[in-house]
This record gives sequence, C-alpha cells and structure tokens, in this order.
Amino acid sequence: MVDKRITAINIRTIPMRIVFSALLLLPAVSHTFSQRYIAEDGVISFFSDAPVEDITATNRNVTSIFTASTGAIAFSVPIRHFEFEKKLMKEHFNDKYMESDRFPRSTFSGTITGYSMTATGPQRVRAKGKLTIHGIVKEIDVPGSFEVKDHAIHMKTRFTVLLADYGIKIPQLLWENISEEIQISVDLTYNPK
Repeated sequence: MVDKRITAINIRTIPMRIVFSALLLLPAVSHTFSQRYIAEDGVISFFSDAPVEDITATNRNVTSIFTASTGAIAFSVPIRHFEFEKKLMKEHFNDKYMESDRFPRSTFSGTITGYSMTATGPQRVRAKGKLTIHGIVKEIDVPGSFEVKDHAIHMKTRFTVLLADYGIKIPQLLWENISEEIQISVDLTYNPK
C-alpha cells in the first residue's frame, strides 16, 4: 500500500518563492494563449495569368481577428480597395466582374489548425472555413504558414479560386484577357488586442 503522505504534495515543504513564481506565471501563460489578435493592415493580392495580359491587384485594407485558444479566424476585404496598374482595369473589375456596389465585401470565417503558440519558426497550418466572394459562399481548405515572432503572429497563404465557382462571368469578347483561375495571396500580421 502506498503511503499517502509520500504521494501527496505538501505545499509547506515547497519554498514560498517557487509557489509565488508559479502562481504569477500561470495567468500570464493562460492569458497569452487565449488572447485575441487583430490584423488591421493585412494585404491580399490576386494574380490572373492570361494570354493577352497578366492582371495583378493588391488590397491593403484587410481587417482580421484571430483567437489563439480556439483557432477561430475571420477577415473582411473591401472590394473597391483593390489597386491595379491601370485605372480602366479597376473600373472593369468593380463594375463588370465583382459588382462591388452590390457585393462590397469578401469575407472568410473559419479556423486555423496545426499551430502552436510556443513553437519557434514558421509552421505549416491549414485554414478551413467559408469564403464569400461575389455573394457566393464556398467551403475552402487551404494550406498556409503561421509564425509567432516578437509578440505578433504572421500568417500567409496562397490558393486558387475558379471565377465560375463564385458566379463571376467573363464576357465572351474578353475571354483571352482574363483567366478563369485567379491566384490569391494573403499576408496578415496580427498584434495582441
């Protein structure tokens, strides 16, 4: 039979400075792990590889929130904030393809899996959730990278979407100008809220 006096931890035998230090650290670790992070100036860009002309646009007005304890993530992209090399491209993008007055935002809500808040260096993760573009919601599951550095979280991903999946039609006259697949790149830096 095991002596209960040996297996039980007697707090009186542990020096008070160790108990005090442990009590101070526990809330800090718990608070850091469950903390919310905000990205207020994230960057989303897209690239269309077409026979006649490549099209690139960048949006630096992305807002996102990430909860470390659950992996929950959400972001919102104002469509009219995409910047193009040519003014005419921006007009066509907003008026003819994205119908930005009718669908002013693209959003994503889901979860990030496969990360550790205490790991060093980039980690391979997955983002799963609902991506809304042009008013149409689709489930996506994409790979990405996740890195905790200097109290901030850096997340990146690159994936492809088909315009047809989101009801974006290419006029017959312009089918050589615009690819049916668009490569999307996301680069977000989160800071504690």
